[in-house]
Amino acid sequence: MALRPGQIPAQRKAAFPPSVDEGTRLLILGSLPGDASIRQGEYYAHRGNAFWSLMGDVLDEDLRALPYALRLKRLRARAIGLWDVIESADREGSLDSAIRGAELRDLTAFVSRLPKLEAVAFNGKTAALHGRRQIGLSQGLALIDLPSSSGAYAMLSREKKAQAWRALRQWVDTHG
Repeated sequence: MALRPGQIPAQRKAAFPPSVDEGTRLLILGSLPGDASIRQGEYYAHRGNAFWSLMGDVLDEDLRALPYALRLKRLRARAIGLWDVIESADREGSLDSAIRGAELRDLTAFVSRLPKLEAVAFNGKTAALHGRRQIGLSQGLALIDLPSSSGAYAMLSREKKAQAWRALRQWVDTHG
């Protein structure tokens, strides 16, 4: 299969460290960073991924206009954390459907170390599939399945995605 420009060949790809702190009330879990994110070392770096736009809508601020480090800081200030359900996997390109040999993170242990955590949101079906298996209902957390922010998930319009993502507002710290 021919690689598209900017696509990283099939190889073991590793996820990023979590962006959380002791005040995290809402944890948003993705699957595994895509090639653009891996190259730039940033969550949701692909210009076609609507994550930062959707979260800007949730928070009522333009996160896309901010430098990456400040975006993360703004999320943490509003009690929002980011991480991925997969530690590493073999994958050609960026699509979740191409993930093979996934090594999953220990989400049960991780969420138990977040004392103020109230809700976990899954960015897309792959994150929900793996995350729900681990976290389940035993943690007493609200679990929210969101449509993927990926541009590859074009079944829903940007507005329909935004409508679903606005459900996160009830867990966002309004004093950030």
